[in-house]
Amino acid sequence: MNLKHIMAAALLAAGASGAALAASGDEVVANAFQPYAKGFPAFPGLTPGTVVNASNADKFKDAMDPGLYLMVKDGWTELKVTETFDFPNAKGYVEATRKDWQGVKLGAKNGEITGYVSGRPFPEEPSSSDPRAGEKLAWNFKYGINWGDNAAIYPFYWRYRNAETAKIERTLKFNFHFLNFKHRNDFAPIPEVLPNPSNLFRGIYVKVLDPQDVKNTQLLIQRYEDDLKLDDAYLYLGFQRRVRRLATGQTTDSFLGADLMIEDFEGYNGRISDMKWTYLGTKNVLMPYYKHTDVKLTDEYKDPSGYKFVEFGGKGNCMPQINWQLRKAHMLQAEPVNPNHPISKRVIYLDAQVFGASRSLIYDRKGELWKSFTIGKAHPDYHLPINKGTGIALDDSFSMIDLQAKHCTTGQFKGQVDAKLNPPSLFQVQNLRGGD
Repeated sequence: MNLKHIMAAALLAAGASGAALAASGDEVVANAFQPYAKGFPAFPGLTPGTVVNASNADKFKDAMDPGLYLMVKDGWTELKVTETFDFPNAKGYVEATRKDWQGVKLGAKNGEITGYVSGRPFPEEPSSSDPRAGEKLAWNFKYGINWGDNAAIYPFYWRYRNAETAKIERTLKFNFHFLNFKHRNDFAPIPEVLPNPSNLFRGIYVKVLDPQDVKNTQLLIQRYEDDLKLDDAYLYLGFQRRVRRLATGQTTDSFLGADLMIEDFEGYNGRISDMKWTYLGTKNVLMPYYKHTDVKLTDEYKDPSGYKFVEFGGKGNCMPQINWQLRKAHMLQAEPVNPNHPISKRVIYLDAQVFGASRSLIYDRKGELWKSFTIGKAHPDYHLPINKGTGIALDDSFSMIDLQAKHCTTGQFKGQVDAKLNPPSLFQVQNLRGGD
């Protein structure tokens, strides 16, 4: 074979190799966003219509996380099981993952990442042999599409409840707003909001509407693109009419007397570098994923639009009356780096398809189970018209139960994927001063 033929053969082989790599990369992304392409998970005896309760909890123990099992076994709640179905991901986010993921690497330190542009940074299946698999899952969660590029919970009702007596101690009405400044994929402006002189990644803005004693209390969280840089958090107290900057430790205090701290928002609202991350494995478990139109609703709040919120029931009326389905979940353990942190760890069950932190177990400093956190996810196509087709699995209800104190805080959402509700000006400190 002459030199010309040898070079031609080499080029052909290189082209074939490149095509194989491209196909392999596309397959990784397809598997990440379509984990049920080859069939939905199954568990013996667990069929659509099954009600899991105290009488059969042991039979289905391995289909529940340990905290959920304890609550069902102890009569806190019953779980109505429905068929598993796909939850979409936003089209731009999936395409961005396909295009950019192979250039992403972890940095030398926890909290460092290189080559990230947009999409899911690490779509490969996690491996227990990878010592940094947990860290990669944490980055997938941080750069996930919880609420997408911008959305609002508008309004959002919190209730503080005595789980022993079912007494409602307090009801708060909020508006919550979310905006990604960078790595935007589906809503203009793409890829980022400019100007952004502080190089922010994400903003969260909260305003209390009722009751009167805390009305106009506002919270602003500014998360930087650099994960090693501390978040900025500001609180405006309406009765004091002044803005104060929150110290780092205050994000782990009870927020307005609730069973949640700011760090609990969305399942975990903190930096990658604040935690030691450990991948504990992947399994099929019951997760709170449903169609809003198919669950028990209440019109108690008389929303002007006619929208009805998720009803609550069970012990103390602490649990949303929603449907549960068997889904693939990655188990991720987060242990605080700060030894003075009020918890010893949280174990987050990340949905493998949409990376929502839909179930979390929070342990006190003695290592005992303290709180059980459920965030119900609603399919966007069976919700408000504005959410249809967005590919955003909607936070639709929540329950944070303090199992030790027998107390809970519950949440009922009206989530809207609407950029008009989230102008960038909302996420600036100056807005707090004019928030009345």
